[in-house]
Amino acid sequence: MSSFARRLGRMLQMDHRLLFVVVMLSMVIGGCTPSLRDPVEVDGGRVAGVRAPDSRVRSYKGIPFAAPPVGDLRWRPPEPVIPWEGVKQADSFSDACVQDLPRSRLPWTEEFMHQGDASEDCLYLNVWTAAERPGEKRPVMVYIYGGALREGSSAVAVYDGEALARKGVVSVGINYRIGPLGFLAHPELTRESEHGASGNYGFLDQLAALEWVQANIGAFGGDPDNVTIHGQSAGARSVQMLMQSPLSRGLITRAIIQSGSPHRAPVPPRYITLAEAEEAGVAAQEVLGVGSLAELREVPAERFIEPDVGRMGAIRDGWFMPTDVQNEVEVPVMAGFTADDGLSREEDSEPTVEDYRVEAKERYGEHAETFLALYPVDSDSDIPAVKLEAARDRARVSVSIWARLQQEKSDRVYTYYFDRAIPWPEHPEFGAFHSGELPYVFDNLELFDRPWEAVDRTVADQMSSYWVNFAATGNPNGDGLPEWPEFDASEDVTMRLGEVMGPMPIAEPEKVQFWKMLLTQSLD
Repeated sequence: MSSFARRLGRMLQMDHRLLFVVVMLSMVIGGCTPSLRDPVEVDGGRVAGVRAPDSRVRSYKGIPFAAPPVGDLRWRPPEPVIPWEGVKQADSFSDACVQDLPRSRLPWTEEFMHQGDASEDCLYLNVWTAAERPGEKRPVMVYIYGGALREGSSAVAVYDGEALARKGVVSVGINYRIGPLGFLAHPELTRESEHGASGNYGFLDQLAALEWVQANIGAFGGDPDNVTIHGQSAGARSVQMLMQSPLSRGLITRAIIQSGSPHRAPVPPRYITLAEAEEAGVAAQEVLGVGSLAELREVPAERFIEPDVGRMGAIRDGWFMPTDVQNEVEVPVMAGFTADDGLSREEDSEPTVEDYRVEAKERYGEHAETFLALYPVDSDSDIPAVKLEAARDRARVSVSIWARLQQEKSDRVYTYYFDRAIPWPEHPEFGAFHSGELPYVFDNLELFDRPWEAVDRTVADQMSSYWVNFAATGNPNGDGLPEWPEFDASEDVTMRLGEVMGPMPIAEPEKVQFWKMLLTQSLD
């Protein structure tokens, strides 16, 4: 037997763990890095994902990031994940957190809403990555869904992160508790808390997911030091809450706010006090007919989606959200809204010119005549279009006012106005509706049965590229993209996103002056 054969035989008889060490050392010495292969080791155990057909992207769905908040853990901050044995097949989404499940509600068709089951065992997240090695340090984008803090899940079709991952980021979607199970405060809960706070459990879930990202995303090729949070509607509100919370320090690198409070500036969002929230919690307890917190924790979860239990939301609890916070933390921010955000398409009656004038006097008081001169109507049929124009102007000026204030903290701010209406012959009345930018941001047009045009594919490619570029560098600009100017308080300009891409005035000069005067009175 040759000396080589004898050496090989001895090697094959070595303990397999020692052999693994030898192989790893040889790779390091040779300048190689181990490839990203399943199973991946994360907090709690090992997970195996699924490679998308005809794609470099691998997805990991339904990874637990905290213990199920059930039983005695209902209305407690999230606890560490419970370890599991073997390899968890991360090939399907988890349940959504407890909520009503309408499935669709125009203009939000099935692609915008959760189609699976819901339960209290819901603290899971999903990862999409095209990384080939664990140490690649790709930018990370963590998406927080909307739904008025009462609906939504990371399993919603339009939030699929595969297309973003193909463009170079590691995309993450997270679940968080919503409704009363996510935001109920109560005097007994406050007393049992070491922080003297209750409510905001949904936001604490978001924090726990970000902490999971810090600890585990490197195994998927992500960079824990480059994490962008982005969200729409209530998800945008969540982004702002996280930016303000001292508990998020070190977890966030950049933020994207889609259709959040900036377009309603300078009036800040309504955050109720802990005392007010506790009163609402006691009222909910009375509606449910139970006498103690222990009994509340035994109430079936489905009872909490009943309308008479009440609505809960963001609370200035003195722990997650300090009572004296005025401005967000110092991270670059991108913020904007859709052209038809928050606009009602239904009116009880056809307004007349006289109705329009009366409404203007009620709303604008001593400034009504100025408003009517800037936004005149000659006939009843003019009213819907003129009201829409005024609402859009006001919102763009509001974003500009917010950006000026935010720039003092964030240094770098980018604003946008999205006006591409999804092609929808059956419902053209919805226009660029609230959430209508999401198929473009996620570049997921193929999930929708719509008569897409070439311009829609261009918009989706460019918008998703802007979002990825911002996550990577804090600047949305890149090769082949129309230039997106950084916000400048001396220029009344925003970035128009849609069929026409490029900078645009936020409104005509005299209208800018009117809205700035009206909206900043409370700031002076």
